[in-house]
Amino acid sequence: QVQLVESGGGLVQAGGSLRLSCAASGRTFSRYGMGWFRQAPGKEREFAAGIRWNGGRTYYADSVKGRFTISRDDAKNTVYLQMNSLKPEDTAVYYCAAYRDPYSDHAPSRTSEYGYWGQGTQVTVSS
Repeated sequence: QVQLVESGGGLVQAGGSLRLSCAASGRTFSRYGMGWFRQAPGKEREFAAGIRWNGGRTYYADSVKGRFTISRDDAKNTVYLQMNSLKPEDTAVYYCAAYRDPYSDHAPSRTSEYGYWGQGTQVTVSS
């Protein structure tokens, strides 16, 4: 059973930074792409960032491009989301997700690619 545990959320002022972490267990982490999604109150869950299984390519939503950076440390079975220049509109619950299939090169923005989700961590950006 795959488990994903997020951490690092919190309250930050606009312009500040946070780093989210997602620790994975239950299968060979390095074989699977990973992603971060977010869901603001009253809105649908949306893609924020993704990284391929080999870390060779990363993807970002236009709304976070240039401010967020996704990375992975396969030795630690952990994926990170570094968030800089945060804005109040970044306020949301952030979810870590793991691809359902190994070695997939499918685009990470589609929720159908993911088979496992974390519980989420709250990020609140004050103005």
